[in-house]
Amino acid sequence: MTYHAKVIAGGKVVIPADIRRELGIKDGDSLVIDRDAKGAVVLRTREQIVDDVRQSFRSMREDIAPHGSVVAELLEDRAMEARREAGETGA
Repeated sequence: MTYHAKVIAGGKVVIPADIRRELGIKDGDSLVIDRDAKGAVVLRTREQIVDDVRQSFRSMREDIAPHGSVVAELLEDRAMEARREAGETGA
């Protein structure tokens, strides 16, 4: 659905009530104003930003350890290193 808004004195724009309800935007909430690659203005809520960051870290985690936990992988590496060291010292 397309909405229209008018810029009034002081650069204020009223976000249509339907959109505010859908996104859970309440009086006093902060929005992030950005521009996309084509220069379009993009408004995002704090929750949308947090979700984007979480998704970015989720993708990074999957790149690092695609088949399991990064922690489990680190612990296994440490255990293998300890076994190697024990074998070298004859313990």
